[in-house]
Amino acid sequence: MEEIVNKIEKSGLIQVDLLDYLPKNADLVPFDFAPLLWEGLVLKEKDFRDFVKTHDWNQYQNKVLYLFCSTDAILPSWAYLLVNAQLGNIARLTVVGTKDDAKQASLIKSINELDLEQFRDGKLIVKGCSDLPDSSNAMITFFSRVQTVCSSIMFGEPCSTVPIYKRPKGL
Repeated sequence: MEEIVNKIEKSGLIQVDLLDYLPKNADLVPFDFAPLLWEGLVLKEKDFRDFVKTHDWNQYQNKVLYLFCSTDAILPSWAYLLVNAQLGNIARLTVVGTKDDAKQASLIKSINELDLEQFRDGKLIVKGCSDLPDSSNAMITFFSRVQTVCSSIMFGEPCSTVPIYKRPKGL
């Protein structure tokens, strides 16, 4: 019987799935302003400042915190800024918006922090079928970064790729 050979593995192609750079759900932490509203309507500055001073912010260590209000109250911009100022270097990232917004921002942050040496002169296949919700911005960020170091980039699956970039000869 003939041995089955993985031609993709032997080809030197580097397979990349952007999902690998997405934070785990445990790292995504919500922060809802609604419980802090006076009569469910307004954020009182003095009361909110007192909360900010006494709240245990260390629970957000290395987390991706997404700030939102689950009611229709309109929050002043300074409320988000006060929370962010307290987080300092505690949270990995702070985002105003939904869980999906936090995932996207965190993914892009992870891509921007990648060590590009792992892709130097490589031939990449970036996985096309992914469970990422709207991955367009993350894809563009990734492609823009790796294009500076790799020799070629393809998009899709190993059995059916679309060539995206090939380094010009002599570079």
